[in-house]
Amino acid sequence: MAKSSADDEELRRACEAAIEGTKQKIVMSIRVAKSCGIWGKSGKLGRGNMAKPRVLGISTKAKVKRTKAFLRVFKYSNGGVLEHAKLYKLKHLSKVELVTNDPSGCTFMLGFDNLRNQSVAPPQWTMRNLDDRNRFLLCILNICKDVLGHLPKVVGIDVVEMALWAKENTQAVTKRQGDPEDGPYYTEVTEGDMKVTVERELVTQAEEEDMEALLGTYVMGIGEAEAFSERLKRELQALEAANVHAILENEPLIQEVLQGLESATNCVEDMDEWLCIFNVKLRHMREDIESIETRNNKLEMQSVNNKSLIEELDKLLERLHIPSEYVSCLAGGSFDETRMHENIDACEWLADALRSLEVPNLDRTYAKMRSVREKRTELDKLKTTFVRRASEFMRNYFASLVDFMISDKNYFSQRGQLKRPDHADLRYKCRTYARLLQHMKSLDKNCLGPLRKAYCGSLNLLLRREAREFANELRASTKAPKIPTVWFDGSAASNQSANSAVDTSTVSEAYSKMLTVFIPLLVDESSFFANFMCFEVPLGGSSNDDSGITDIDDNDKAAGKKTADLEALNVSLCDLLDGIQEDFYAVVDWACKIDPLRCISMHGITERYISGQKADAAGFVRILLDDIENRISNQFSRFVDEACHQIERNERNVRQVGVLSYIPRFAILATRMEQYIQGQPRDLVDQAYTKFVTIMFVTLDKIAQADTKYADVLLLENYAAFQNSLYELANVVATLAKFYHQASESYEQACTRFISTIIYYQFERLFQFARRIEDLMCTITPEEIPFQLGLSKVDLRKVVKSSLSGVDKSITTMYKKLQKNLTSEELLPSLWDKCKKEFLDKYDSFAQLVAKIYPGENIPDVSQMRDLLASM
Repeated sequence: MAKSSADDEELRRACEAAIEGTKQKIVMSIRVAKSCGIWGKSGKLGRGNMAKPRVLGISTKAKVKRTKAFLRVFKYSNGGVLEHAKLYKLKHLSKVELVTNDPSGCTFMLGFDNLRNQSVAPPQWTMRNLDDRNRFLLCILNICKDVLGHLPKVVGIDVVEMALWAKENTQAVTKRQGDPEDGPYYTEVTEGDMKVTVERELVTQAEEEDMEALLGTYVMGIGEAEAFSERLKRELQALEAANVHAILENEPLIQEVLQGLESATNCVEDMDEWLCIFNVKLRHMREDIESIETRNNKLEMQSVNNKSLIEELDKLLERLHIPSEYVSCLAGGSFDETRMHENIDACEWLADALRSLEVPNLDRTYAKMRSVREKRTELDKLKTTFVRRASEFMRNYFASLVDFMISDKNYFSQRGQLKRPDHADLRYKCRTYARLLQHMKSLDKNCLGPLRKAYCGSLNLLLRREAREFANELRASTKAPKIPTVWFDGSAASNQSANSAVDTSTVSEAYSKMLTVFIPLLVDESSFFANFMCFEVPLGGSSNDDSGITDIDDNDKAAGKKTADLEALNVSLCDLLDGIQEDFYAVVDWACKIDPLRCISMHGITERYISGQKADAAGFVRILLDDIENRISNQFSRFVDEACHQIERNERNVRQVGVLSYIPRFAILATRMEQYIQGQPRDLVDQAYTKFVTIMFVTLDKIAQADTKYADVLLLENYAAFQNSLYELANVVATLAKFYHQASESYEQACTRFISTIIYYQFERLFQFARRIEDLMCTITPEEIPFQLGLSKVDLRKVVKSSLSGVDKSITTMYKKLQKNLTSEELLPSLWDKCKKEFLDKYDSFAQLVAKIYPGENIPDVSQMRDLLASM
């Protein structure tokens, strides 16, 4: 047999660890299974009533005068560690009841009299076997008797069997009491020690009192159960023998009893016959009653069905009823503003009536009824008639509104007066019919197409008339001097400085005013049109949207972008705003004729408006701004191309000397362009700079190649002029800085070539001799060079004498030649310094070669030559 968990010391120590700090000691700990049940009824296990592993522990706490006893419940945590769950005081234990549903007898319940909610069933505890159960219950009973002085009521447990078990297993039952340090001791349990009350469900209160009185007449302990049983059996046999003997002594009485029994038997037989007859009659009556109840039930069901049918038919008739006032309003009512409320109510009723006859809202069986089909056809005809009448009215209404505004000149700009377009009154009148359009769309989705086209056609006439009048008056009222577009032609050289000082800002202001007035107007018109004509697209939350239109049903709001509606909206916006771009183009062309450089500021203004537009219902306005920006870019590109052609025409002129005319003019042009840009995007200007400078440099190279004798002089003077004129701008403009560095490199290369030409012109024999030596050093040793033809020491002396005798005159001649070829006097000092440095470097190299190849030859020292150059 497996060891009982009551003897598991590790389990006891785990329980003591769980209640550490309470100053209580564990008397007994045992593993049980916990489930739920009801007093006096069998517990049923279900999904939520599964047995759970628990540990029951009996603990005591000793005080000065008395000892307290507790029943503790422990459960396992997720980590498998015991933790305290519940605490019961054993002084409140009132009942111990065995669960009869468990045939093993190992399941019991403990009832406590201090539980607040007595209707809640106490938990059921199931032991592994009867030994564990008896051992645990005996421990509880002994503690209740010894420590608490009372015993609970025991129900369903044979006390005699428990006493016999206790007698046989006295050595196995242990309990701890008193001082825990004394260790466990063994206690013998007798019948007299356990005065418990046994209660069974089939024993009445009177029988229980008689049994208690009977037991009270015998002085025996619990341990004398066998003797008590034998004694009762002997007394019972004695009583039965006495009763039989008394009966046999009274034979007449027996005969009388037999006769009474026979008479009673006859009465019983007669009663049985009567009951059989009554039973047959009752069976027939029961069948009749059942038949009557069946018919009554059928009649009652029929009555209920008839009532439900009448109610359904009444509801259907109510759906099919068409009020006469709605019919008259839909078929021939007026669309005046005062009657719009009636039209809206009629539309709402018609939409609800049509929806109520559709299958989701109407039973499929009803939908097939002839009356429903006829009524739906009638409603469809009514809907078609109303939509046709309303569409015709709205088309005429839009045309009349626009015709009225066009016929009144006060709505447009006039001579000497710029008139800002105001469509507030137009929108107010249109909003009166906004809900009507929404109901028309809900009734017929295709009816809005012609209406949208009619609205766009009418309003397009108004917008184009307003833009044309405004643009004409704007150009007429703006006074600005016209600047010639010829910047790089030689004949216009004298006017460039004067042109750079002319103020043409009024042109940009006029263009900005055109955008400021009409772009918000077009955005508002686009947003109003999208909302007014019931396009299901997001409007981007524009702050200028004053349509004031709300949806009929919040549940019908579009959750996202509808592709089909967005495409239809773009098509309609093209019809609405098409042609208005021509008036913007006219203003742009007019401004470019006055001052082509104003394209820079107009391009920046347009770019700001484009960045402020969102891809919403006003998407066509963004397209319009893109087209205007492209127009400005094309105009500016045309100006740049013409200027480039003017630069290229310089190469066809006669021989050019000095600084070319387009170099300083470009500096003036770049300065003015930078004044116009003022923090705007630089792409347009940087592209123009790149094109200008590239053409300028290419043309300069072509002109220089036409006269190779003076090519380097022409290049270095023009590159120097380019750097001088653009020095300040190159410090702040990255594109110009790139070309500035390019010009600087080309200048240095031209200077090097020109200076080398000047030096070789005077000292050609000297440095030619040095070059031959350098070439031979690549093939032969330095010692062999003096023995080569034309490179002997004698040849060296001749070359030195011819080149360096009168070197001061040669240097003076070199300076005069440099001065003669230059047209820019300011370049002479720097070039002469470069020339002297280059000459000294070459002479130093020549002196080193002589010292290496001709060690014994004497030539003028480098320091002497440096002093000579410094003194000149």
